Amino acid sequence: MKIDLSSRNALVGAATQGIGAGIATVLAECGANVTVMARNEDKLKAFAASLPVVNDNQKHQYLVADFSDFVAFKNVISGYFSENQVDILVNNTNGPDAGMALGQKTEDFQTAFDLLFKTVCETTTLALPHMINQNHGRIINVSSLSVKEPIDNLVLSNTIRSAVAAWAQTLSNEVAAHGITVNNILTGYFDTERINKLINIEAQDKNKPAEEIRKARESRIPMKRLGKPEEYGHLAAFLASDYASYLTGTNIPLDGGLHHAY
Repeated sequence: MKIDLSSRNALVGAATQGIGAGIATVLAECGANVTVMARNEDKLKAFAASLPVVNDNQKHQYLVADFSDFVAFKNVISGYFSENQVDILVNNTNGPDAGMALGQKTEDFQTAFDLLFKTVCETTTLALPHMINQNHGRIINVSSLSVKEPIDNLVLSNTIRSAVAAWAQTLSNEVAAHGITVNNILTGYFDTERINKLINIEAQDKNKPAEEIRKARESRIPMKRLGKPEEYGHLAAFLASDYASYLTGTNIPLDGGLHHAY
């Protein structure tokens, strides 16, 4: 089975590192024209230039957007869609700060809602008219295992990602007749900057070495290792392809078997 995404246009959020970078790279390897989106222009420019080019018509570009400033983000993303059309949308953002439920204010939940929900909803809403018009589209939401079971010390992410998953599954039913699929990938532990940050926070809280915390996380995973960003990209490429045309409205764990512990 060979996945060919030639002539397809993809937009990938938070794509200069970690999971987003893994997805963008594999989509490019499959022939897609990839727009990578994040807030650091220097990193975006360098990463876009490094993406694989496997056919003569393939072009990559970047879009500078700050997910943490919704008003500014809305202006940027509307400008992008006024000039571009997307066949594959990968909704991926940086996660909100760690924290316990009792330590959050109402305003903290609003900030997380703007970051994780409103940006996803706004981008998807702008992408859909083209997808509906061509009777084809792929919407892939990078989510978390917390949709199945809340993760300690991540109350903001737990709360809003569950809302995104419910919204996405509702949307999937409404757009299915147009050949558009909407799927959520429930992320386990991957070897990224984000997981290393969370490990360091936990290590400080428990006054333990970060390596000990890392090994403890790995020990919970049946495969006894963290996932690789390119492995994430392989699933995203499948969901973006015609092979997944009858797969929609799902929450797919990608976690080395970790969800069985919940």
